[in-house]
Amino acid sequence: MSNLKGWKEIPIGGVIDKPATSRLYKTGEWRVSRPVIDREVCINCMQCWLYCPDMSIEGSIEGKRMKLGEFKMEYCKGCGVCAAVCPVNAIVMKPESEFIDE
Repeated sequence: MSNLKGWKEIPIGGVIDKPATSRLYKTGEWRVSRPVIDREVCINCMQCWLYCPDMSIEGSIEGKRMKLGEFKMEYCKGCGVCAAVCPVNAIVMKPESEFIDE
């Protein structure tokens, strides 16, 4: 008898069968560049937070407004979407080699 699974036993492809599994995959080691934010220039528009494909940017609520938090570097892949959508250019992508000693 074969140990192969039949079609009824194989999960459907492209289906997320367990929530929050992305928290298990720390993909920050893939990064070749990282976002660096200039807090003096940031206007807390939260566009970076909204468009980050990896949810690696934290936000908080202060009063009735959102405020940009920290970047969770263990999840950031360095794609640069946050820098691209920033309307005031408060985020720049810097080579990961500048942060080797951290």
